[in-house]
Amino acid sequence: MRIDKYLKVSRLIKRRTLANEACEQGRVKINDKVAKPGSEIKVGDIIEIQFGNSNTKVEVTSISEHVLKADSKEMFTIL
Repeated sequence: MRIDKYLKVSRLIKRRTLANEACEQGRVKINDKVAKPGSEIKVGDIIEIQFGNSNTKVEVTSISEHVLKADSKEMFTIL
């Protein structure tokens, strides 16, 4: 799955366009490498997102095309 879509589906970022822009600005890293919006992710990858002054680091635990809001928290674990 593409990183921009994963960030939207898992609700780490609200909209896919915002996820796309964050990737293009170099604010998203996958396994310590800057991610492009089309970068593929897999289970076990470490995603680091820079929101202003704070960094969020999560590990991908599952990938799904569609999830309910209540189940979206199970797609990652915060490190």
